[in-house]
Amino acid sequence: MPFLELFDETLDINSTENYELVIQVSADGFSFCLLDSIRNKFVLIRAFEPDENKYFNSDRIEELITKDDFLTKRYKKINVVMPSPKFTLVPAPLFDPAKKDEYFTLNHVKEDGILILSNKVSDPELFVVFSVSKPINDLINSYYPGIHPYIHIKPLLGHISHIRNGINGNYIHIHIEREYFNLIIFNNNLLKFCNTYNYRNISDILYFVLNVFKKLDIKQEETIYLSGLTEKYDDLSSNFSIYVRNLKFAEPSGNFTFSYVFNDTDPHRFINLFSSVNCE
Repeated sequence: MPFLELFDETLDINSTENYELVIQVSADGFSFCLLDSIRNKFVLIRAFEPDENKYFNSDRIEELITKDDFLTKRYKKINVVMPSPKFTLVPAPLFDPAKKDEYFTLNHVKEDGILILSNKVSDPELFVVFSVSKPINDLINSYYPGIHPYIHIKPLLGHISHIRNGINGNYIHIHIEREYFNLIIFNNNLLKFCNTYNYRNISDILYFVLNVFKKLDIKQEETIYLSGLTEKYDDLSSNFSIYVRNLKFAEPSGNFTFSYVFNDTDPHRFINLFSSVNCE
C-alpha cells in the first residue's frame, strides 16, 4: 500500500488542541494533515492509497484511524473532505434543502448504500448536492461526531475563487482524481463550465478537455492549472503541453504556510486537503 509521511520537528502530540485536523477520505484513498493554528503552519501530512485495482472499504479506513497515533486525539477544529464524482450544482436562490435528493437525481441515479448531502459555496453563490458512501460517512461520524463533510469541489472552488480574482478572460482548472477528473472554467469571474468525466487513460482526458475547448473557442495560448494526481513531466502534463502553451500546477493559497518538510511533496496533489481549512 503506497504511503506518504512528512512531519515537522516541532510536531507535538500533546498539543493537538492547538491544531486543526483535516481528513480526506474515500474508497480511493485516505490522507490527513495537521495545521498548527498558533503559527498557521502545516506540520504533518500522512497519506495512504490502496493497491492498484483495489479500494478502501469502511473496515480498512477504521483500521487506519484506530492505529494512527494522531487521529484519535482532540483538536481545535476538524474538517473532512469526501471526494465524489457525482454532484449537481444548484444556484443558491433556487436551493431548497428538502429537495436535495430531487436535485441529485436530475443528473445521477441514486444507488443503494449512498447518502445525499449538500455544501454551500459562497463564490459563486451555489449549493453542491453530492453523494457519499453511507458506510464511510457513518464511520467518520462515529469518530468525529457532528462533522458535516465537504465534497472536494467546495475547497477546490474556494481555492479558485482566491486565485482567479484579478484575472481577466478565462480561468481554466483541471483536477485529476483516480478514475475521474473535474474541468472548471470561469470567464471574467463567472462560472462558465463545471463538469466531471470518468476516464480510463490519458487519451480520454485529452479528448474530453480538448472537445470542450473547441466548443467554447478556448485558444492554445490560454493557461491551464492542474491539481490532483498528476505531476511535472508525467504522461498527462507532457501530452497537454503539445496542445497548450501555458501549463501550471496549482499552488495552495490562504492564511497558512508550510513546514520546510513539505518541499518533499507536490502541494497541488493535496490542494483540496490544504484548501479546506479556509472553508466555512
